[in-house]
Amino acid sequence: MATVRLKNLRIRTILGCMGWERELKQDIILNITVDYDASLPAETDNINDALNYKELKLRVIDFVESSNCHLIENLCMKVLKLIHDDKKVKFARVEIDKPSALRFVDSVSVEMTTDEIV
Repeated sequence: MATVRLKNLRIRTILGCMGWERELKQDIILNITVDYDASLPAETDNINDALNYKELKLRVIDFVESSNCHLIENLCMKVLKLIHDDKKVKFARVEIDKPSALRFVDSVSVEMTTDEIV
């Protein structure tokens, strides 16, 4: 089993419940962890056998940029399901940080794993 991490993926999207949050895109930060069976690509050294993390990143960016969620929890679960749709993914963890959520804190974040997919 191999672990792939996409760290500090910055995306702008509509996220929140306040009036201005429904109108203006704001920065969020995603950290994604994916476990997959890498025994075949480790043996073959063939990119077609591996998890395509560039394609995964692009799918997440496209989805999040066009999303329009009120809650971080909702967006986090949707991203998790999108990642888990890849048949190579055995386990995933998504953390979403919202730096502009509260005054006097660096960020508010929510983290979920594929264990929570119903």
